Amino acid sequence: MNQRLITASALASLLALGAVGPAAAQEKEKCYGIAKAGQNDCANLSGSHSCAGQSKEDMSPVDWKYVAKGTCASMKGMSADEAKKKAEMMKK
Repeated sequence: MNQRLITASALASLLALGAVGPAAAQEKEKCYGIAKAGQNDCANLSGSHSCAGQSKEDMSPVDWKYVAKGTCASMKGMSADEAKKKAEMMKK
């Protein structure tokens, strides 16, 4: 195959991946209270863990997952502010 064609194809692929990545990241939002145990995306609100996959219970209001923007409410999830309020009520 022509070396120039291979190089051009590789460069086009890299540019296409770069254009899709940031756009896809902007179309996501954190949704609290929907993650199953061990399936959260990162640190929780309470600070009891700081990494993905460390949630201990299903649907904990302090753990979150990324979801498509605008779909959290339909999944019966909460925003960060709603989750903070619920977590505070649970402490009382």
